Amino acid sequence: MLDHDTQPIARFENLRVEFETKDGKVVGVEDVSFSVNPGETVCIVGESGSGKSVSSLSMMRLVEFGGGTISGGKLFFDRKKRGVLNVAESNQSLMRTVRGNEIGMIFQEPMTALNPVFTVGRQLSEGLQVHKGMSRQAARAKALDLMRKVRIPEPEKRLDQYPHELSGGMRQRVVIAMALACEPRLLIADEPTTALDVTIQAEILALMDRLKRETGTAVMFITHDMSVVAQMADRVVVMYRGKKVEEGTVEQIFEDPQHDYTKALLAAVPKLGEMTGKPYPEPMRLIGYENKALPPLKGTEEPLLEVKNLVTRFPLKGGFLRRTVSNVHAVEDVSFTLMKGRTLSLVGESGCGKSTVGRSILRLVTPTSGEVLMDGKDVLKLSPQGMRAARSDMQMVFQDPFASLDPQMLLADQVAEPMTNFDKYKGAALKERIDMLFDRVKLPLSFQRRYPHELSGGQRQRVAIARALALNPKLIIADEAVSALDVSVQAEVLNLMMELQAELGISFLFISHDMAVVERVSHDVAVMYLGRIVEIGPREEVFRNPQHPYTQALLKAVPIADPRQRKSEKDLNFKPIPSPVHGLDYVPEPSEYSKISDGHFVLTTDSGY
Repeated sequence: MLDHDTQPIARFENLRVEFETKDGKVVGVEDVSFSVNPGETVCIVGESGSGKSVSSLSMMRLVEFGGGTISGGKLFFDRKKRGVLNVAESNQSLMRTVRGNEIGMIFQEPMTALNPVFTVGRQLSEGLQVHKGMSRQAARAKALDLMRKVRIPEPEKRLDQYPHELSGGMRQRVVIAMALACEPRLLIADEPTTALDVTIQAEILALMDRLKRETGTAVMFITHDMSVVAQMADRVVVMYRGKKVEEGTVEQIFEDPQHDYTKALLAAVPKLGEMTGKPYPEPMRLIGYENKALPPLKGTEEPLLEVKNLVTRFPLKGGFLRRTVSNVHAVEDVSFTLMKGRTLSLVGESGCGKSTVGRSILRLVTPTSGEVLMDGKDVLKLSPQGMRAARSDMQMVFQDPFASLDPQMLLADQVAEPMTNFDKYKGAALKERIDMLFDRVKLPLSFQRRYPHELSGGQRQRVAIARALALNPKLIIADEAVSALDVSVQAEVLNLMMELQAELGISFLFISHDMAVVERVSHDVAVMYLGRIVEIGPREEVFRNPQHPYTQALLKAVPIADPRQRKSEKDLNFKPIPSPVHGLDYVPEPSEYSKISDGHFVLTTDSGY
């Protein structure tokens, strides 16, 4: 019998999983084998649909609940004193004692992993009471200790709150605390940081790494983000279309990849610092795509959009008469200018007000005060008819393409809708224009007869871009337009945006929290914190010489796709974000800036950071 300390905790042998569909059986995972040793982090990488989540759900025996069946192979899990278990042949009642107790799982979407009707404290202590037989008091005390471990501020208060009262990053920490509650031997983390900001992601990765070292847990980490892999992995398993195509140590995979797919995946990762010394945005060199050699995207010095002293506040109502009791100061005294044919990126963490700025400019939310000049006309003063005409010049690409497309309309009709609304094209000319737009965003013309659910995320985002281009707008506001996409799809969509800028002279307001992507596409960068722009200037200046402490902290938090440049927890000391809610008598100071160099300004008013 092998020694338990050297024997793998989890072992996959020739796993095969099939799904029943209308068109017959579909193989989700085929002939996958790898193992996870004690105290080791194995990262499983690949794009959506490569089978990485299916493998992890098989080890938990949750894959059956999603319509899959384990049709071949063996799954071994070492239960230490209780011997080795073949999970593939165990019954569900035995799996219930293993799940949560010996194998913990962190799901991708924390809001769906938590129960909205129970308090955080109750959900944390439930597993301890079921698996460890603790009393209610003991379980609550342990839950409080776990909340401190994952560094949730004011943990006593949070225990009695419900999931919707916490931010995304805090909810994800609660899910991690739940997964660690029973001190599992194996922790499966399925894309645990995909939807999080850079700073919170950096903290959560450091936290998982520290907890792994302290408890000796083995970690199976599933992700499509190669810079996270470089930060976390000991070994890497690369998956493509349900098969394992390469496995090796993290250094081997990054420094000497063997399989073509691994090489293509690494080529598509934007790395922070790649654009140093290049004043203009450049498309990425992608393997397997003919890259157009674009001229430098210089843009012009002619202003298209001028935002002056924009303020947007949301009233909070309370009391018996539902009067306004306080305001959320979402955007506070924001001013900037976007030139024709250039890209200005707004960066910051969630809740800093960057999306509200984009929506205020388009009047999707009503600003409290300020001016938004588009080609010299104040958008905020236009009549409904004037606003309708102005909308054809300004379009938006939203973060979630599935939510912004109509599930019951054919894609051709969705792209045609803006043109029929504005009576721009009719009959044969309309059909020709739709074909041209599908070509532009590199989608086959046969897709016009499809519905949104029949496409992948990246393809849906391209349809959203085609629809935004339909009226030849001068300005496109892209709100986190690539944050939910796989690496290679993200790189293709970014290249597409740059090609369109070169050909059509479009200006982009690019809203993002991904600093490496921002460095790739921007001419100018504005960093937002708590509703204010704390630093603004040419991208090269802001990245090379960040002046505001918040900009410095943001750049420090970005994981770098190089396993030899890992971040340690002591590098990441972020201050908790203060509340943007203020009483009615609160009078904020105006934003004042000092000039660092030509076009580069930093906030001198106290920003709260």
